[in-house]
Order: sequence, then C-alpha cells, then structure tokens
Amino acid sequence: MNRRQCIGFAGALALTPLVRATTPDRYNTALAAFPDFSGVVVAGTGSKILYSQGIGKADPQAGTPLTISTRFESGSVSKWIASIVVMKMVDLGLLKLDEPIIRYLPAYRADTGSQLTLRHLLSHSSGVPNDVSAARKADPSLAYTELDQMEAVKRYASGDLAFKPGTEWDYSHSNWLIVKAVVEQTSGKSYADCLQQWVLAPLKLGESGLFSGESSAVPGMAVAYSAANPPFERKVNAIPGYMAMAGGFYASAPDMLRLMDGVLGGRVLSPDAQQVLMRVQMPKQRYALGGRTQVELIAGQMREAAWEDGSNGGFRLVARRVLADGQSVIVMNHTSYPHQKVGHIASALMDVSYGFEPSTSSKA
Repeated sequence: MNRRQCIGFAGALALTPLVRATTPDRYNTALAAFPDFSGVVVAGTGSKILYSQGIGKADPQAGTPLTISTRFESGSVSKWIASIVVMKMVDLGLLKLDEPIIRYLPAYRADTGSQLTLRHLLSHSSGVPNDVSAARKADPSLAYTELDQMEAVKRYASGDLAFKPGTEWDYSHSNWLIVKAVVEQTSGKSYADCLQQWVLAPLKLGESGLFSGESSAVPGMAVAYSAANPPFERKVNAIPGYMAMAGGFYASAPDMLRLMDGVLGGRVLSPDAQQVLMRVQMPKQRYALGGRTQVELIAGQMREAAWEDGSNGGFRLVARRVLADGQSVIVMNHTSYPHQKVGHIASALMDVSYGFEPSTSSKA
C-alpha cells in the first residue's frame, strides 16, 4: 500500500477571480516532491477545505493512524492565539495596549512595570530578557514544574530590561508569562476559560485547546519524534501551564483553518482590533502582535499574508492566509521535519491553489 493516504478532498473548488480551477491530483503531485514528509496538510478558501491529506502515522511505534482530526502542538503560533485573546479584551474595554502593565499587575516591579506595555510584550519589543528559556536550558526538569502565574513572573519575567521598550526586537518567551498574568488578573478567569469563551466556543473549534506538561496526554494528539523512520526516538519539550501563551496551544489542521478564517474573517474581533492584530510593529522582523504579516511572492504575485510559524520538540506548524481573498494552507508535522521544508510545502500548495505550477524554490 502506498504510504500516502488521502484522507479527503472536500468539495469542488469554488471559482473566484483570483483562484483558478485545480484538482486533487495537482496537490498530490506537489506533495510528491516531499517524499519524506509525515503529517497533515489542508488547503482552503475561507473556512472551506478544498484539499486535505494525511501522510504517515500519528504514532509510528504504536501504529496509531493519522487522520485529518489528529491534533498537533502549534509551538509559537500559541503567541498569536494569545494576542487574539488580548485584542478581544481590548474590544471589551478590559485592556489597553499602551497602558503601563503596572496598572494591571500592581505587584510587578514598579520601575520596569511603569515602562512596559502590552504592545511591547506582544511584539517582542519589551526588553524583558528571556530568563525562562535560560532557566529551562540550565535545568531541564523545570519544564515539568508547575508554578502560580505570578510566581513564574517573579522568577522568570522580572529581570532588568535589556533595552528601552519599543526600541529593539528580541524574541523572549518571558514576555508571555507577563501577558498571561495580565489577562487572568484583569478578567478574573483562567486563560483557558478566556480562550474557550471568546475564541474556541464561538468558532466551534472542538479539536483545539491548551495542554500542560507533555501533549501526548491529549486524546487524538500526534506523538513527537526526532524522525519519521526507525529508530524512533521521542522528541518532547514539555510546556508548564504558566507558559501556555508561549507554546501550549494545540489544534487539528481543519480547526486551524477555521480559526484563521474566524479571526481574519471578522467573527471574533472588531475591524479595528483585527487591523491592530495584523499591523506590523517591528518592520525589520515583519512582526505584528504574536505573529507576522508579510508581503511575499505567492503564485506569481506579491500578496499580503498572515504568516504563522511554530515549533516545539518534534512538532512543526506553518499556517498561511492571503488577507485579500482568504486563500490558506496549513501544514502540520510531528517528526522534526526541517522547518524550511515545511514552508516549501506550504508555498507549493498555495501555488497549486492559485492554478500555478509549484515553483522550483518550493520543492525539496
């Protein structure tokens, strides 16, 4: 039996002025350039799945089948999800992006808390050093240690600022410990409850959520490995609950497509909040709030797209959505596939969706 198993091709392509007719065979041909890929891919327009395929096993050692509903860790795409929750709270009048965080966290150190804002934290321009990653590297067992959120902030997100907020860009997981504390203390709810109430439930995303510790405990989750072939070695990076905004979100590929459509299609945030979410704050990095907005050559034209990438342990996720017409691709992997090649798969599938031949640069 061929290792590739097509899970489904949902519906015929709805023709638009920007999207030309294509067929499942053309997507299959594009994927054939990546014979060592294991995971799930979805291509769609808006929330409509045009093509989906699962390749390999969710757990090759156990022989667990991989389906379109298989869940994958999203890695740093969790930061974009967290930013959506923050912007929902801005919509509700509960938060302001440019208020000093000391207003929301009176227990935070006053000297830096009076300089830091949510906008700085969400755009990685805060200057808060990445102490949580340094601590985990020095003592890997910390990945399995749960802490009260403010205790985690005190230990790993209260260091002296590396630069004046807003003047530089530095990718720091510690930012998101502070953001989570702000969300929970201001809303009076757990971050999980905020996410469920304001994002997952309205969009009916039943295959998405938060995990803590090792994600393998989540029903229907793919298992992370260092490679798709024997000898199978697990590649796990546990996420404690206090780091949920930095890397604790999981989803199936169809849910990720529906989430992007719901948020960028206007069913979660107001038009103003949606624009702020996607507006680039740090131009050199093309970084907006929790993710990137990039103008890139896609299918022969320069197109502006949401550009969400994540990795954790053996998991890889690439999600792309062209903002003008909602053309999207989701690529999820759990066997440590090179992230650049995951991006190449996304580019190849996007080319096919627009009726173009996959470019040479999109192939492995």
